[in-house]
Amino acid sequence: MPHLTVADLHIELVRKNIRSLRLTVYAPDGRIRVAAPLRTPEAAIHEFVSTRRAWIRRHQEKFEAREKPAELTYESGETHFYQGLPYPLRVQQATGPARVALLDGQLCLTVPAGATRTQRQLTLTAWYRARLKEQLPALLAHWEPIVGVRATAWGVKQMKTRWGTCNIRAKRIWLNLELIKHPTPSLEYVVVHELVHLHERLHNARFWGLMDQFMPDWRAASAALKRTALAPSPGSDAC
Repeated sequence: MPHLTVADLHIELVRKNIRSLRLTVYAPDGRIRVAAPLRTPEAAIHEFVSTRRAWIRRHQEKFEAREKPAELTYESGETHFYQGLPYPLRVQQATGPARVALLDGQLCLTVPAGATRTQRQLTLTAWYRARLKEQLPALLAHWEPIVGVRATAWGVKQMKTRWGTCNIRAKRIWLNLELIKHPTPSLEYVVVHELVHLHERLHNARFWGLMDQFMPDWRAASAALKRTALAPSPGSDAC
């Protein structure tokens, strides 16, 4: 991806078939990206960023002030989240395939003797992925008639900077695996958000008007995701 430096700001630049310049500051590290129409002169991009310097710094400082999640070790006693609730992890050894279960208010991770941190992590991640894939069909069946569109395909993947994405031409949506750690309303908000993109590609007044129409309380779920420290990239602010 091309980069620009404006004063002391390091900018990622992506040129797209859009009508106006868009500026986004991403959590958790304050990374800056500008999306620019294909033929926008570089001087215009410099001016656009310069006039928003105070806004950029304000949001970078806000992200910096957030409590950073501790690095996970996947050992007994550690707290892990599922559907917005904290669960203590209990790691136990047994023969047979590794597995995860919710038992007595704990996340029980059973692994072979000598399992490494990476192996424990992969086992828990696979469990999270399976749980999210179990829940998505019912959520889509509920929300697609309300939004008035249908996704032809969907998938789950780990994403660093987005809660979801939508391929409008293919009508395919992707959801961030981290959403399974959040309350169901947060997951529903992202599902609706991506479905609405099948009506409107841009985050413009029409898009947000449709969000208000289909999910009037979407702002609370969006704010909750931006406040969280559970995900590797808990949010972004766009201008």
